[in-house]
Amino acid sequence: MKLSPLHDRVIIQRLPEEEKTAGGIIIPDSAKERPMRGTVVAAGPGTDKVKMQVKKGDVVLFAKYAGTEFKMDGEECVIMRQEEILAVIEK
Repeated sequence: MKLSPLHDRVIIQRLPEEEKTAGGIIIPDSAKERPMRGTVVAAGPGTDKVKMQVKKGDVVLFAKYAGTEFKMDGEECVIMRQEEILAVIEK
């Protein structure tokens, strides 16, 4: 399936959270938090007032409950406005 977001919206595919803590303890599924990092899959063209600052392939940080969740090709994705993205994670 191919989706093209409109205006200043962005489609983000959530990145999986760590399975272990830094100390080596395995985190059970019931204790895992929702991932707050993801990769931009598609970005809209922006508007006259909003210039797009993220592009396809950027890894971003966003609020835990931001956007609207949906499944695309079996993967958990989120669609949100660019303003809901908190930061771009630099490599």
